[in-house]
Amino acid sequence: MLINNYNNVLNEVNLACDKAGRAKDEVTLIAVSKTKPASDIQTLYDYGVRDFGENKVQELTSKYEELPKDIRWHLIGHLQTNKVKYIVDKVYLIHSVDSVKLAMEIEKEAAKKDVIVNILVQVNVANEDTKFGLDNDEVINIVEEIAKLPHIRIKGLMTIAPFVDDGEENRKYFNELKQLSVDIKAKNIDNVCMDMLSMGMSGDFTTAIEEGATYVRVGTSIFGVRNYAI
Repeated sequence: MLINNYNNVLNEVNLACDKAGRAKDEVTLIAVSKTKPASDIQTLYDYGVRDFGENKVQELTSKYEELPKDIRWHLIGHLQTNKVKYIVDKVYLIHSVDSVKLAMEIEKEAAKKDVIVNILVQVNVANEDTKFGLDNDEVINIVEEIAKLPHIRIKGLMTIAPFVDDGEENRKYFNELKQLSVDIKAKNIDNVCMDMLSMGMSGDFTTAIEEGATYVRVGTSIFGVRNYAI
């Protein structure tokens, strides 16, 4: 079932790439495995999947210890400064950096472990009170500040769009994030590239791909409904 689900989603990703005139290797499907057991991840790993997303540091680190070390772990949930030290040497990409304070903590812990940490800057494009992320008009200034930190590499932007019944409703937000990345790229800031756009989830990832997403984060459509009671 898991592999069938994954293949169904991957097929939708590929169809969206075709529709947008994009190469299939431009978009990476992240299997968001939060609350799901390591055995589910192992099943997909054995099938060839390497990119997995987690929301919580504790869950990521626990699974990291249990599973193969060539998995590319993506931290996609809100990151608290006091949890940074546990993951800087374990994650492939942190999608959710939303302040200079957090970036400075990542820098401090990365320097201790002598690693370079790849990050995305999280933008609250839709200005939702319930979501983390920067306002559009403060992103460039924050990016310029974070870019000065030697153990961090800014690779692009991330957003969590509103939960909607029709993914088309989020097209404007995906378009805004893409345009923001273009504007930042045009500034040629040292230590900053805008190659990665993390946007789109189970309900709207095909629209996100059409608007330029390079990472889509899909959980429920692959793993099924989550059990938050565990």
